[in-house]
Amino acid sequence: MSRVVLVHGAWAGPWVWDTVLGPLRAAGHVPHALSLPGVGVWGDDDVTLDDVAAHVADHVREFDEPVVLVGHSGGGIVVTQVAEMLPDRVAGIAYVAGMMLPSGVDFGMLCDSLGLEAPVGISAWLQPTADGRGTAVPPEAGAAVFFHEAAVADAIGAARRLVPQLETARLMAPMWTPERLGTVPRLYIEATLDRSVPLVAQREMQRLVPGARVVTLDSDHAPQLSARDELASTLAEFATRVAAEAAAAL
Repeated sequence: MSRVVLVHGAWAGPWVWDTVLGPLRAAGHVPHALSLPGVGVWGDDDVTLDDVAAHVADHVREFDEPVVLVGHSGGGIVVTQVAEMLPDRVAGIAYVAGMMLPSGVDFGMLCDSLGLEAPVGISAWLQPTADGRGTAVPPEAGAAVFFHEAAVADAIGAARRLVPQLETARLMAPMWTPERLGTVPRLYIEATLDRSVPLVAQREMQRLVPGARVVTLDSDHAPQLSARDELASTLAEFATRVAAEAAAAL
């Protein structure tokens, strides 16, 4: 058994993990799907990566045993930072079409280095919030870019659940070291049909941050809907393996 801390990406929420909660529990794990600050509503102060990572780290510290972190999309930046903060409390990290970025590099920098024409993915469709500090995803764009391989009803339903995102809590670059994050076992679940984080970008991150085991799913940006069984079984197997390794090392 392991505790699996599930971290959503931009404009989303803990609901993105609903389809994997049951399978993880059936495999003997205890999932915790978190809500992140800077999503949906925010105050006068900006929310930075340090704030978001500290929020997740506070949850991790509540548990006696090392946890498995899972980051979807931009949630990959957050779990990277948490593992850098607490490497001894993290048994493993799984990135789901996630941003497994080099230290000091944000997603825009990665795309520029690949020569990808801006705007990449959903960026072309984002709308500013009334205060000018956030962005929102129109439902039709969300369905077409994030959820296009899911059943139509699932894609529409998920797109309608997307909420505004504070830009300072989205445009982030992790800062990490080989001595800390680099010691944590990693899994990268790549999505071959992703229109948000293109496959070429996913594979460039794998090249620049080597050492992760890679599993390939023929899915869009949200395999939670378009490849739910494969995703759930992959996460459960990874959690079982790294939890056993962590327990053996104690």
